[in-house]
Amino acid sequence: MSNQQNDARDRYLRERIVSLMRANTQALRKPVPEIELQQLKTAANRLAQLLKAAEDANRRNLETAATRLNQMLIDIRNGKDVTTNLKRR
Repeated sequence: MSNQQNDARDRYLRERIVSLMRANTQALRKPVPEIELQQLKTAANRLAQLLKAAEDANRRNLETAATRLNQMLIDIRNGKDVTTNLKRR
């Protein structure tokens, strides 16, 4: 691509971004109806609860995995055969 083509493309992208930013700014100035605002707050709270539950579940899974790995390393250090446990899982 030539420099002129790059410049034209960059100019187009800049103009497009400015246009989108202006459209967003104008859209944000409209007042949001109270019922819509309440629905959005309810949805945001529900999403926060779902994210918290997923985070807690992931943390528990990681803690369980770390405990199992730690026990496996202790067993290996003590010379125990861990392959049967690995095959079972």
